[in-house]
Order: sequence, then C-alpha cells, then structure tokens
Amino acid sequence: MNRITLAHGAGGSMMQDLIKKYILRYLGGSGTEVPLEALDDSSVVNNIVLTTDSHTVKPLFFPGGDIGRLAVSGTVNDIAMMGAEPMALTSGIVFEEGFKIEIFKRIIKSMQSTCQEAGVFITAGDIKVVEKGALDELYINTSGIGRRNEALENNLAEIKKYRNINFRWLLDSNLKAGDKIIISGTIGDHGVAIISSRGDYGFKSQIISDVAPLNKIVMKLLMVGGILKMKDPTRGGLSNTLNEWSERSKVGISIYEENIPIKEGVKSACEMLGIDPLEIANEGKIVIAVLPGKVDEILDELKQSKEGKEAQIIGEVTNKFNQVVLETKVGGKRIITPPLGDPIPRIC
Repeated sequence: MNRITLAHGAGGSMMQDLIKKYILRYLGGSGTEVPLEALDDSSVVNNIVLTTDSHTVKPLFFPGGDIGRLAVSGTVNDIAMMGAEPMALTSGIVFEEGFKIEIFKRIIKSMQSTCQEAGVFITAGDIKVVEKGALDELYINTSGIGRRNEALENNLAEIKKYRNINFRWLLDSNLKAGDKIIISGTIGDHGVAIISSRGDYGFKSQIISDVAPLNKIVMKLLMVGGILKMKDPTRGGLSNTLNEWSERSKVGISIYEENIPIKEGVKSACEMLGIDPLEIANEGKIVIAVLPGKVDEILDELKQSKEGKEAQIIGEVTNKFNQVVLETKVGGKRIITPPLGDPIPRIC
C-alpha cells in the first residue's frame, strides 16, 4: 500500500502503523517527560500538558452536537485524561470558499458555550480559506495546554497508599494485574448518531451523540483517588483503548460482555450494519483503570454525576495472558484484536 486511505485516519492499527513507521521515525526524540514516542493522549513539557486534534466530522451538525462542540470537547478531554487541568485552547479553522457565514456563526456560538461549560477559553487562532472543492466545507484544529493540579496530586497520594509507583501522570503504561476497568456509560452513541444523520444507510435512530467536555467530572474522580489511567474511547472505540493499554502496560485485560452498557438502538444499528459496537467512537465517555481498593468509591462518585449515571465495572487487568479477552454472555471467550480503524469514517 503506497497511498493514504481513510483507514489511516480512523484511530486503529493502520493509523498506529503509519505513526510508528513514519512519524516516530522522523519526529519526536525530544526527551520530554511524556514524549511523542509514548503515544499517549498528550505530551508533557516542564509540567505543562500539550495536545492537538483536527476535526473533519461529517455532517457538521448531528444529533446531540456539531463540529464546534466536538472540537472543544475533544481537546479538553485529551488534556483531562492525563490528569491535568485544562488552561487554554487555540483553534485553527479552514474554510472552503463559499461557506455560509450564518452556519459559521452557529458553530462559533457552539464553541463558545462548550468553552463556558468546560471553564476554558480560546486564546489564539488562525483562519484559512481554500478554493471551492479543495475540502469539504470546513475543518477545525484545536490545541490545548493543561497543568498539574491538586486533584492529580491527591490521586497520586492515594495510589501510594496501595502501591509503590514511579509515575507522575496518568499513562497507558500504568496498569498492573488486579486493577479494575470501569466505563462511565453506554458505548457507541456518538458513532451511531453520526451515521444515522447521514442518510446513506437507510435507517433512522433516536440515538444522540454523547459529545461533552469531561474535565470537571475527571477532577472530582481524581479527588477520590486511585485512578491509574483514563481515556475517552474515541476513534476505534473501547476495543482500541483497551488494546493500547494492554500493549503499553504489557498486561492482559479481561472484560465481561454482560457488564458493558449499550443502548438498544446502538445494538440494533450495529447488527443491521454488521459492525462491532466495541469499535465505534464515543465522545463523552471515560474508560478508567482503577486500583481494586478504590473501585467502589470511584463508581459511587460516577453514579452521582450526569456523565456517569450508567457507569459499570466491565473488567480487570490480568497476567494470565497478554491480550484483551471478552467473556461472552454464554460463557465463551473471544479475543478482542485492535481494530484496523473505526468502522464509521469521519466521526470526529
């Protein structure tokens, strides 16, 4: 394969392969605390967390959200998942010539309200316009910075009561056998909301996207403590997140099918389309690796929040194997391999 395909941007194994073979070969090597080579949600330079993301979602407006809310939420969440407090964002917008100002106004107002919800500001930005046909309507890049905070320090102090640690951030490599895995709510909502709004697949759905900034609930969870890693399972879904953790922590992860919350509308859509809900993107959920001694407290805190009312313990970390294994409802076992990419293109 000598050309870039949609799968190379879909968050799965093909994108990871592209990053490892080309981007890491020529870039990175900075020696920072959490460098590019860690392939985590963000990097860390002098206690400052940095992240960036580009958004090409189609359509621009979908049930439950739009590209503006998605752009702000995605960057805020990537910072929060490292255990950092978001401080400020930047945004670059690329228009196709002829884009309607009234639609742009709706998107900017959505970005404004999402920033207010998260408690952050966009402090710098850029605008470019390209000729008609050079891109599909509008793309947005958002970058952000975050900092260490009291909640993260409290979390690390709680972990030290149970385990000797040598890490300062919530990284994919922090997991050990016995740790529990929690999901904050139903999976697949965002991807199904996107695909049902396109009208290309001949079905309608009442599912709405879960897109939301999660930094405030993350700070509350960190104050409870015992969290080893968090991730918003976006492209490639729950399957991709757990496989990244398994690979980088060099552990196995066992998950229980009957505990994974999935809306009936999502199940029906996935069955009709022949896709796996574990591989579909989410934009307002958190997967959390937690010390066994703190899991009940974390679950209680989640269930008291609007973001975590449907939270469940879905699995645990093990040394018995080095893969992600699903224990099915009928008592069988299935290896969950890294997806090639999210089965729904342009979902973020």
